[in-house]
Amino acid sequence: MSTPFIIESFEEYLKTVREELPKTRIYFRGQSQLVSAKYALKPSIGRSKNLLTKSPFEREEIERNVLGVFANHILSYVRHLPRNDWEALAIAQHHGLPTRFMDWSTNPLVALYFATRRTKKAEDGKALDSAVYVLTSDPIRLSDLTRTKAEIIKPVSDLATEPAKPVKPTKQALSYEEFGLDDDDGGPAQLPPGFSLDLSGVDLSGMEDGDSKPRKPKTIEEAKVPSPFGISENVIYDPPHVSPRIRAQDGVLMACHQPMNELDEKDYLEIIIKHEAHDDIRRRLDQYGVFDKQLFPDLDGIAKWLKYRVFEIDGKC
Repeated sequence: MSTPFIIESFEEYLKTVREELPKTRIYFRGQSQLVSAKYALKPSIGRSKNLLTKSPFEREEIERNVLGVFANHILSYVRHLPRNDWEALAIAQHHGLPTRFMDWSTNPLVALYFATRRTKKAEDGKALDSAVYVLTSDPIRLSDLTRTKAEIIKPVSDLATEPAKPVKPTKQALSYEEFGLDDDDGGPAQLPPGFSLDLSGVDLSGMEDGDSKPRKPKTIEEAKVPSPFGISENVIYDPPHVSPRIRAQDGVLMACHQPMNELDEKDYLEIIIKHEAHDDIRRRLDQYGVFDKQLFPDLDGIAKWLKYRVFEIDGKC
């Protein structure tokens, strides 16, 4: 991790994002506590003390079993049924189950909200600074991995345009009857001598009924993409909008292939938000429409927003 940026105002944060960060695709994560304050950048399952003494094999087995039990109960509670472990794990993450996913956002203001919405205090009562972390390692995205793993299917030759095998000239031109096209009995067409429709060398496994084009893999499983438990590197997953919150927060998930380990310092930048600026930043975010009601488009969000407006800043609803 390089020298962190120190932010003391809302405008300074916007300027830093605009002028100091890489001009590539960026993911942001807001935390109310700094990494240096012992709140490491790791997924929620990595914070489970009960798993520290387990072997990697035992931890993965526990993860799979827990997800299996959770998935068995999904049917009665959600409208969107998960099609694979990635979607099931995303729903579990959304509802608070510890997983190997880490929440990130493509929106820097959303990350600022999570960094400043609640000002944490130390044991002595002193207010703590917070931070926005910027991912710089650019992990592969699951959508890219799907395209990479998709099988290349050999196209089937168009028999209508294939050159015919040479035949010996005959005294009489070939007629429709010789091809069996005018047979009234509906029997199989007969090819004249010299013609062949031998398809033994043609791979038809990738064809759909009635289709002249190769069939492309339709699902993650067909494209042979590993499950979130079988990845060998961190993977960015843009989940389907199983919840309005994911859409509202421009959320993405990072699947960690070593969920018990914290993110390496070389993989992120730190933007420290001074606690003295939290109050003003909260007000400015509320003015810009990046607050409870917008980021949590449900009754919980409305209640949190009213609590802030009326009982925290003595404002108007």
